[in-house]
Amino acid sequence: MEIWLDHLLALLALPKFGLSTVFVVSFVSATLLPLGSEPAVFGLVKINPDLFWQAIVVATVGNTFGGAVTWWMGLASHQMVARHQHSKHHLRALDWLEKLGPKACLLAWLPVVGDPLCAVAGWLKLPFWPCLIYMGVGKFCRYVVMTAVLIGLIN
Repeated sequence: MEIWLDHLLALLALPKFGLSTVFVVSFVSATLLPLGSEPAVFGLVKINPDLFWQAIVVATVGNTFGGAVTWWMGLASHQMVARHQHSKHHLRALDWLEKLGPKACLLAWLPVVGDPLCAVAGWLKLPFWPCLIYMGVGKFCRYVVMTAVLIGLIN
């Protein structure tokens, strides 16, 4: 197992692959897998400061596409989840999401709740393109702020 992990880390090495690594890590981190993409973005920008905006855009696109996959997973799970009863808390959260609509996807950048939020948006059959745009805006803002703050703290 350790050899497999070493091989994967070598494959995703930032100096060798750069922006493609940021894209893959950002994409995977936007699914329901527990992975953060900010260290990859920060690492690339720290190694090559000229790639700041390119890294932000690539991370935003990768993370937004990952959010779109999560949205589709939520849509696909709609029938399965509909069979089960919801607690009062679930019903309140679903009611809140239905009231906000696609604008709730601005919060897709939040840790822990952001990725499941994309899945629930799909499950609720909220409009795909508006959700995707709101996801992208929220994720772009997160990457700009996080990377700028980390660069400011480290330099």
